[in-house]
Amino acid sequence: MVKEDLLRTGGSARTFIRRGLAIAAVGAMVALTACSSGDDFGDGGGQGESGETDVVSTLPAEFQEAYVNLGQPVGPTPYVGDWAPRGEAPWTIGYASPYSGNSWQAYAMERLEELIPKYQEAGLIDEVIITQSNLDDTVQNQQIRQLVDQGADIIFTCCSSVTALNQSIEYAFDNGVPFVSYSGYIDSPYSINTSANYREAGRISAESLFEKMGGAGNVLDVVGVPGGASSDSFDAGVHDALEKFPDISIIGTVAGQWSDTVTKTEVQKFLATNSDPVDGIIVQPGSATGALQALQQSGREIVPVSVGGEAGALCYWKNNPEWIDEAFHIWPPGDELQLGFEVAIRTLQQQGPRIQSIVRNIAPLTLDEVNANFGDDCDENSNGWLQPEPGEWFSTADLDNFFENPADPLTWRP
Repeated sequence: MVKEDLLRTGGSARTFIRRGLAIAAVGAMVALTACSSGDDFGDGGGQGESGETDVVSTLPAEFQEAYVNLGQPVGPTPYVGDWAPRGEAPWTIGYASPYSGNSWQAYAMERLEELIPKYQEAGLIDEVIITQSNLDDTVQNQQIRQLVDQGADIIFTCCSSVTALNQSIEYAFDNGVPFVSYSGYIDSPYSINTSANYREAGRISAESLFEKMGGAGNVLDVVGVPGGASSDSFDAGVHDALEKFPDISIIGTVAGQWSDTVTKTEVQKFLATNSDPVDGIIVQPGSATGALQALQQSGREIVPVSVGGEAGALCYWKNNPEWIDEAFHIWPPGDELQLGFEVAIRTLQQQGPRIQSIVRNIAPLTLDEVNANFGDDCDENSNGWLQPEPGEWFSTADLDNFFENPADPLTWRP
């Protein structure tokens, strides 16, 4: 069942950090929902840009599909061949987190807490040092360098700026420390990126919504953090979908900041000041419940809303099965962290990551899955998340295809 009670307490991600973690917190915790870091965002490099070697074509066909219309680096990594980590296992892992204290990060950190004892028991890690930069790129750059100097063997982060960390990532590389970004991407040649294809996520989510609307009508577009790489990529996919639906019109755009609370406020403002009918709302994951609440409190008709794993909106779908036809696992927090963490461990094990961006397709989330995970007493106002079972979103066997010398990291031996 969904751990809805976990998130009603209002606790920050630090609540879930206990055994095996050293915490270096900087400043106050910040409560957002989903990922951004600083102001230096962009689209990053595209497939085949800057003379990149075509690594994608060497992947199995089913994985190549995830790279269509991607728009981020896909060249080879420097962590192959004779490359070796600067120390032997057990390793020290640095987590340069951009912020904490929200539902997405709470679930991500809970998964990290579950992973750490397993990797300690296997003799692979000593400790995880966590820093918090509170969305300040300058602080995060300082923390990355400090982690290198403190002896971290590898550093990973989530939700980062595309370019703002590049110099610090190069500093890490020069000192023998690789860098992994999950739930986002960085265009540094020294970073390994792990994520879903966010542009395709926007296209697929929008097309599903537009089809539910009958292919015509007015749509309110709720973006995440304007200028953020994943937000802009998702929104570009929405506009890709519009090309196939000439009778769909976007009549307004608001920034939901990947937060139910912010989304609810911004959608309410729009509905109060615009009398045009709204026939559907496209949102990015983290905002669906807020958009639904705004509709309910406005007194307007409840129209289809795109959904990406938010427990409250999924509970409403369970209780109102005709509301939408499908939802999608786009950035499930625990699964995205686990992917980034496993890529980091495999890199230290000299498995040889073959490509800068390890990307997967968008996973559907069906009503049957919702019914199997939610009881009749589910909470339509929950700010929790429904996630795939651990290992289902991107399995160990799937990940093997992206490494030169693949092995299950927990059973690996040098």
